[in-house]
Amino acid sequence: MRFISLLLVLLIAGLVYPTTGQATPGVSANNAILIEQSTGRVLFEKGAHEKQSIASITKIMTAIIAIESGKMQEMATASRNAIHTEGSSIYLEQGEKMSVEDLVYGLMLRSGNDAAVAIGEHVGGSEEGFVHLMNEKAKWLGMTNSHFDNPHGLDSVTHYSSAYDMAILMQYAMENETFQKITGSTSYLSTNRSYSWQNKNKLLTQFYEYCTGGKTGFTKKTGRTLVSSAEKGEMKLIAVTLNAPDDWRDHIGMFEWGFENFSLETISEEGREAYTLANKEKPVIGKITSNLKYPLSANEKTQITSKNFILKDLTKLDSNVIGKKIYYIQKKQIAEVFIYKEDGMEKEDNLLSSTLNIMQHVMGWN
Repeated sequence: MRFISLLLVLLIAGLVYPTTGQATPGVSANNAILIEQSTGRVLFEKGAHEKQSIASITKIMTAIIAIESGKMQEMATASRNAIHTEGSSIYLEQGEKMSVEDLVYGLMLRSGNDAAVAIGEHVGGSEEGFVHLMNEKAKWLGMTNSHFDNPHGLDSVTHYSSAYDMAILMQYAMENETFQKITGSTSYLSTNRSYSWQNKNKLLTQFYEYCTGGKTGFTKKTGRTLVSSAEKGEMKLIAVTLNAPDDWRDHIGMFEWGFENFSLETISEEGREAYTLANKEKPVIGKITSNLKYPLSANEKTQITSKNFILKDLTKLDSNVIGKKIYYIQKKQIAEVFIYKEDGMEKEDNLLSSTLNIMQHVMGWN
């Protein structure tokens, strides 16, 4: 009997973590992607740039626009249009006033379509005005295979995105502390309700201890869609699946594969360095202002190469930047950092100066 119990435990473990040790994860999804959050490096993808219906993961865009609007403490009034929006709901009543913050919690935890419309009408002036903001944000983020028709994700011919686009949207949103707090909440009690809203994201609430947030989606036409984030040690990962019958397992499998096969490694260290120029007798002293980490597999750790590019005429500098250092793996450019004059005062933003152009255009490269 004890032997049979052990076999059952091993079988369940194998089902939950099916991709450990495999070259790439196996997924049920029609489209999928796994990226490292800080750099945007694509670790795994399957049809990641195909335009597809996305259902309620649309609400990630709705949420981040609402958060960034500065109107989270304002009271929004639920319109007739909002309360009659079909699908999942937080059961707003016509004329009910609720803070935008509470609406965003209802949007992200309960996937309220009525909350999405109420947010859109208040923040954008109208649902149409808000949709314009969504599409402008998508262009700004480089979501080239996306177009939004509404703030909730109900099916429409011209409402679509791709797994890759949704990953970079989630990557951007997770830089916002308010978004992190909301998407990582297992429950929330609105001042308008006597009961708490429970988060529908079971990856966060039940299935995966390393999950830090995400958003579920479903329509009959689109199937199951899911965006999620996870953190283990120093590594933060984002996964997206579209039309995935077994999405919970897909995400756990991708995360476990990513954590097992990649680690964040320091490829550039803060410090001074001498650069020899062809037209100079003395070397030029420059400095890199902070460490740069990049996700690498075990084999890649020995394949990193770099090249320095220093401006020819250092007497006509418009800034303290004298060049840049570019990093490669097998001749593919992966990242670059500024090189500063040793005696310069860095005025650039710290993030920009330390991780200039973390080459997100290596999309799809494993």
